[in-house]
Amino acid sequence: MMHHQDEAVVSGDKALQKLMDGNNRYVSAQMSHPNQTPARRSEVIEGQHPFAVIVGCSDSRVPPEIIFDQGLGDLFVVRLAGHVLSDEALGSIEYALEHLGTRLIMVLGHDNCGAVTAAVKGGDIPGHIGSIVKAIAPAVKKAKNQPGDLLENAIRENVAMVVEQLKYSDPLLKELVENGALKIVGAHYHLDDGKVSVAP
Repeated sequence: MMHHQDEAVVSGDKALQKLMDGNNRYVSAQMSHPNQTPARRSEVIEGQHPFAVIVGCSDSRVPPEIIFDQGLGDLFVVRLAGHVLSDEALGSIEYALEHLGTRLIMVLGHDNCGAVTAAVKGGDIPGHIGSIVKAIAPAVKKAKNQPGDLLENAIRENVAMVVEQLKYSDPLLKELVENGALKIVGAHYHLDDGKVSVAP
């Protein structure tokens, strides 16, 4: 462990509360834009202590710092289309847990996700987009047997699947989860009202 001994580690529960409080400010247009001052910029030069890891979609409508009303040094963000996991994404997450002391991972899906839509449609997919669609395909398969809207169900299944993949990721994440040191939650961002709801 590197830097974070000198700064109190924020528990998973407390981190989740901070995210939800920030999202409430965003939804009600009462944003406080914390930690965005020149003073904060100077403060984080020496090191970072983000209180949450957000595994999110690259979608331009879902920027974590804005929708959770956070600032510099607050969130460690890993974004890929459809919030799929690659070895590099996992390594980035492990870095935040191991070296920065972060204790919450939120997997954040959203309405109308283009990556999941492509996976639902299937067919011939050009270039490297195919690898993203392939990663999401098992979630689509699971959603096909469910009542209701296929795309919505596939989006939620994709979040749940990534949460499971993280929980059982050897050796680091699995161990932290088993020790109760790490909280991993799935969540969904609603494009219309900006609200984030945490999966039960």
